[in-house]
Amino acid sequence: MVVCALNYNTPHPYSSELTSAESGAPRGWISRYAWGRDYHEVMWERLNALAQKMKGRFTEEHISRAYADTGPVSERIFAKHAGLGWLGKNTLLLNEEFGSWLFLGVIVTTLDLAPSLGPAEAAPADLCGNCRQCLDACPTGALVEPYVLDARRCISYLTIELRGSVPEQLRQPIGQHVYGCDICQQVCPYNREAPLTNTPEFRPRSWSEEESLWGPSLEWLAAMTPEEFREKFRGSALKRTKWKGLVRNACIALGNAKLAPESKEWQRAVNLLKKLAHADDQAITESARWALSRIQRSAV
Repeated sequence: MVVCALNYNTPHPYSSELTSAESGAPRGWISRYAWGRDYHEVMWERLNALAQKMKGRFTEEHISRAYADTGPVSERIFAKHAGLGWLGKNTLLLNEEFGSWLFLGVIVTTLDLAPSLGPAEAAPADLCGNCRQCLDACPTGALVEPYVLDARRCISYLTIELRGSVPEQLRQPIGQHVYGCDICQQVCPYNREAPLTNTPEFRPRSWSEEESLWGPSLEWLAAMTPEEFREKFRGSALKRTKWKGLVRNACIALGNAKLAPESKEWQRAVNLLKKLAHADDQAITESARWALSRIQRSAV
């Protein structure tokens, strides 16, 4: 198993800092890994290029196959035992120098390669110590104890993988997240001075100030059509949540956006949510009505 890591820590502030949105048009929070081109494709291309170079480097006949979160391979476990880091209390791979802003990929090969850690060497030590900032910061309580994640409460699961309605008790803690969550990484001390990358593929996609994956307009996302969704997010990780999921998430985020009552942004959001409250999809209508009740209540 050849294990690879790629830094995706682009030099942009956290989306949640950019879009606190106490004034002006409300904006959504998108996980850093999804700002640019789909990381599956970027990693897969690079892994396959490496596998091709291996064929030229090693003359013996062999078979290799690349995985980048694309098969039943637990990359972070292999990365730990390859010496790339330890599994932190937030369950992510942590590297003392690079933190956790790392995409992981592996090449499974029949080559008989020497391991990077010898028989007498152990995987990198767990350096989390007594720190529990990731556990304390998780708004939905998904990190139920150190090294244990309840995926059913994780914002990444709720905004990406979950089909249908988000449980009502978890909607307010989601905040303005519309795709994924970086909170447990943002508070991690090992990410404070993590090195940056200027890899072009990871720069935020942007079509205009409102239509950007770095703090997108929630109105733009909520009003998006299925056709626009397919066009804008072709080659993006965001396509995984599907159009219905993204509109659902944007509705919930609007309900959490703390819009100034009776402002023009407040009125536009109310009008949009009233329209979405009669959509054909149950999860969208339920989320829109929930958000509408919160927004209208704030004006009372």
